[in-house]
Amino acid sequence: MIDPAGAPGDAGPDHVLVVDDDPGIRRLLISALTFAGFSVAVAGDLTEALAEVSRRPPGVIVLDVMLPGADGFEILRLLRDRGITVPVLFLTARDAVEDRVRGLRLGGDDYVTKPFSVVEVGARLQALLRRARGGRSPDHESTLHCGDLELDDLRHEVRRGGESVDLSPTEYRLLHHLMVHQGRVLSRPQILEAVWQYDFGGDSVVVERFVSNLRRKIDHGRAPLLHTVRGVGYTLRQQDAR
Repeated sequence: MIDPAGAPGDAGPDHVLVVDDDPGIRRLLISALTFAGFSVAVAGDLTEALAEVSRRPPGVIVLDVMLPGADGFEILRLLRDRGITVPVLFLTARDAVEDRVRGLRLGGDDYVTKPFSVVEVGARLQALLRRARGGRSPDHESTLHCGDLELDDLRHEVRRGGESVDLSPTEYRLLHHLMVHQGRVLSRPQILEAVWQYDFGGDSVVVERFVSNLRRKIDHGRAPLLHTVRGVGYTLRQQDAR
């Protein structure tokens, strides 16, 4: 589909692909995101979305769950299977909790519910792009360890017991933050601010889902390193550490 906000080949980190079959929503997001400084391309279904990604790789994708033919989950699965790790922001129905959970588990990075605020969409996209650019905290180290868990930031690899652990970009950043602060109990708002970089009060459910995903990947069948402290938050530590 014709890009309404830039010439072909003019891709960049602030290039957004909006995938939604509702022309009204597409027009709204084109107008708002262009005004906010993004370049914007649009697609209405799977075929158009894959064509746009190939023609002009985006820095971030806004992806509706309910699409004709293949839904947003299938599009995300195809992108991840092809090694495309661009951040994805899902658009979901307000009462579709199962959609939000499923999208995060499949490798989506965030979501907003309909009806949505275009200001919030823009802020969340900026946060996703900052994360994708790889901003690091002042106490950043290239290799981090917690027990037999190792995060090698130079190679962007995670291993546990010598075995590779496949993480999405957001899972990776969450783990990095937990490892930098291992032994400390971090609240959901603290994690949300540091990892998602929200400055407007995000939804802590996102943190819970990503912690669950991360725990499943790094702790399954092993001594747990990622712990929940009820009523407080989460911490990464060895069991015998205090």
